[in-house]
Amino acid sequence: MTPAPVRVVVVGADAAGMSAAHQALRTARRTGRELAVTVLERGHHTSYSACGIPYWMAGEVGSADDLVARTAEQHREAGIDLRLGVEVVDADLSARTVTTSGGEQVAYDELVVATGAPAVMPDWALRPDGTAYDGVGTVKTLDDGAAWLDRLAGAGDGAHVVVVGAGYVGVEVAEAALRRGCGVTVLTRGRGMSMLEDEMSERVNLALCDAGVELVLGAEVTGLALDGDRVTGVRWDGGSRDADLVVVAIGVRPATEFLRGAHAAGTGLRLTEGGALRPDPHGRVADHVWAAGDCCEVRRRIDDRWVFRPLGTHAAKHGRALGDSLAGGSLTFDGMVDTSITRFSVGEVHLEIARTGLSRADAEEAGYDAVALLTEGTTASGYMPEAEPIALWVMADRTTRRLLGVQVVGGHGAGKRVDAAAAVLWHGGTVDDLAWMDLAYAPPFATTWEVLQVAARRVAERL
Repeated sequence: MTPAPVRVVVVGADAAGMSAAHQALRTARRTGRELAVTVLERGHHTSYSACGIPYWMAGEVGSADDLVARTAEQHREAGIDLRLGVEVVDADLSARTVTTSGGEQVAYDELVVATGAPAVMPDWALRPDGTAYDGVGTVKTLDDGAAWLDRLAGAGDGAHVVVVGAGYVGVEVAEAALRRGCGVTVLTRGRGMSMLEDEMSERVNLALCDAGVELVLGAEVTGLALDGDRVTGVRWDGGSRDADLVVVAIGVRPATEFLRGAHAAGTGLRLTEGGALRPDPHGRVADHVWAAGDCCEVRRRIDDRWVFRPLGTHAAKHGRALGDSLAGGSLTFDGMVDTSITRFSVGEVHLEIARTGLSRADAEEAGYDAVALLTEGTTASGYMPEAEPIALWVMADRTTRRLLGVQVVGGHGAGKRVDAAAAVLWHGGTVDDLAWMDLAYAPPFATTWEVLQVAARRVAERL
């Protein structure tokens, strides 16, 4: 008698969930297992690049379809029972069922949680019924992107956009709004790009201002000015600004509410204070329960610390490892080194912004005796027309000489230099390894002594 296939239910149909689903089926074919994979997704889109939405808003990406890696039809053709518009609201880990908002119970043998992390909407942005005021929204889903295209088109020439938040999304949306001809104010309760060191974030702040952004630091938003249900301005402690549109870009929160009951039931499942999950390298979080993607924290290899870093790169890798392990394979997701990159490019202003590794504060908390230096140079040989300014911040441990962190802010070609540093960090290498490794050189691309290696060498000499 042929055994019944293992019922796999995946909650969430973006990078982590669909990577897990497809890899599980591929590995099952190799290991001779039979799986029946069902994916439940509360939205109506799947496998799309949320990171590309600001560039769609700016007009650089032609349509939402360009941001979709695989359509629902393609997933189904691969043998996945994909159900869109189905929200999971509860889970019974003992009975191995999940319950949808429509009251349906779906049984599973293995549950994969890949629910992502919706954008945070503060109370001041919401009507009493919990919906956003007209002209106010976040930038997270394809529906968000379509709504912003409509709002920008309807606002007309000379519209003013207030962006609340100056992290990666805030900077990218400010670029998009400027490219659409809007006036832009960016409000942040701390400093701009606070994931960078002060001397690096200051360079980003200056570039925003040079491009015409009104940047207000230390601004805690207290409310909106309204005409009926439509926003007309933003108030903060110490000021106010008229606004036609308000973009909220203050972060995201793991979508794990449906697991709260399971968490309390003593099943072995644990949520962090912020609501995230902490999977093992194979993706397990409890017996017969797996998780990956933006609903999870990830382990930072340098200081062995769990941090919340919702990025598509982590989601896709962890989803792939999870799917392989669930179906009998052995792939693992072995953490990250905190690498990220973006740009701000408007008119004559072009700035690439990247970082990897620890900050000063991280290093102190981890007990390192850190030494850091800022080095300035050019992205190409100075006599070449491609040469643009670049600043590099490099940090290493005085005792072990271990490389701890690198940050890069500069012109065209600056940002991806961070990958060489990330490779050294991944393998636990020293600042000397970075200074002396074999990197590519030709005058249009680098100086004879690559500026990243000059920066590393200077730190090595200081140790």
